[in-house]
Amino acid sequence: MSRKSRRRKQSARGEITFQIEEKRPTRAFVLHVSLPSALLDRQLSSGEGTARRTQARRDPEHQLAEAVALAKALDLDIAGREIITLSKIHPATLLGPGKVEELGEHLHSTGTELVIVNTRLSPGQQRNLEKAWDVKVLDRTGLILEIFGRRARTKEGRLQVELAHLNYQKTRLVRSWTHLERQRGGFGFMGGPGETQIEADRRLISERIARLTHQLEQVVRTRELHRKARRKVPYPVIALAGYTNTGKSTLFNHLTRANVHAKNQLFATLDPTMRLVSLPHGRKVMLSDTVGFISDLPTTLVAAFRATLEEVVEADIILHVRDMSDEEEAEAQARDVEQVLGELGIDEERRDRMLEVWNKADLWTPETRARLEKLADRRPNVVITSALTGEGLDTLLERLENLLSADDEMRIMDLKPSEGAEMAWLYRHAEVLERSDSEEGSRLLLRFSPAELARAQARFGDRLREPDTSPL
Repeated sequence: MSRKSRRRKQSARGEITFQIEEKRPTRAFVLHVSLPSALLDRQLSSGEGTARRTQARRDPEHQLAEAVALAKALDLDIAGREIITLSKIHPATLLGPGKVEELGEHLHSTGTELVIVNTRLSPGQQRNLEKAWDVKVLDRTGLILEIFGRRARTKEGRLQVELAHLNYQKTRLVRSWTHLERQRGGFGFMGGPGETQIEADRRLISERIARLTHQLEQVVRTRELHRKARRKVPYPVIALAGYTNTGKSTLFNHLTRANVHAKNQLFATLDPTMRLVSLPHGRKVMLSDTVGFISDLPTTLVAAFRATLEEVVEADIILHVRDMSDEEEAEAQARDVEQVLGELGIDEERRDRMLEVWNKADLWTPETRARLEKLADRRPNVVITSALTGEGLDTLLERLENLLSADDEMRIMDLKPSEGAEMAWLYRHAEVLERSDSEEGSRLLLRFSPAELARAQARFGDRLREPDTSPL
């Protein structure tokens, strides 16, 4: 990550000025540690079994490429990359002593300052590797937290990232220098040994975690109030969900004509954004862009971002956006997304309200396109799109309207010429399918969502009639 510093400079006249100097990016080495399936299966009782089993299904080359992409998201200078397959785990350093020594020599020869290990390291393993290599070591969880810390823009996002980071850091105070273990003097009236520095740090972190948790509880309550307000309008909510960098924000911008930050970069979007979108027949929906998922997503982040992810849980329809330019990797990513959705409580009963958006069709080869189009024809919940070119977006909007209209009801209403306000209300809150005008007034054939029908019945009562009782 590049850094800026100020250098003091004195001119020949004695004037003092400051120059901003751009320091070179940190040189990083990315290491992916692959565990054989037999070893992974024996670890399922360790509490990380689900995440590790998910990792085992993915190609190590893809996992390494993803780790490099994560590192580049922090503007690191990649000095090298490597995949290591372990036959056994060494508790102290994860890697065997010979491999640790070999890597240490390579790191020093390339001037590496940071090693990213694309797996979860225990605090002890992280400390021991840093001592052996004399460089900073960051595991997968720490790397993702660093990215989230850089990208969060809203107060809510920053609170969520800080909470996740503190929960992560609390277990790693063992990595601190030895002065943290020295005791401070106790209070005379208390007696006994003083509080060690590491205990004090843990206490301060725990207090900060408690404050952040309380603040995020208020965020949850505020979001629920916003959802209640939207239900009164009401607009159906369509949530974009999917693996990071599958094109969700580009799709969001194309559909809403918004200017949400969209970049070919992992976790380009962290803070949720909502905009109104008009469907082909005039119905308005609220489209929500959410944070992308990733394999082995740190549990601290899932917990911290639960307030944000509730927008997905509460949505009327979920659009699962998938990058199908690499089919094998897309399947692995889909399993990761489904795992997180399951953790959020989105069960099989909700899956009929989910559409799969097979995105980035502009990158497909003719052979891939023919195969995926044939496969999509057999799956009613799939829409093929290119958020970049706009291909398939009209079809997507029509499918959304059809899904939302499944529960709609038709009514007929007669209006007098003087009832202009009532006419305007119906145009705002219903879809006018047919209208016939005469000297006596107008007759409208209307389509209502369940929520809007309840509001219309409260306003107009028996004036709303079933279509078959009085056809146009």
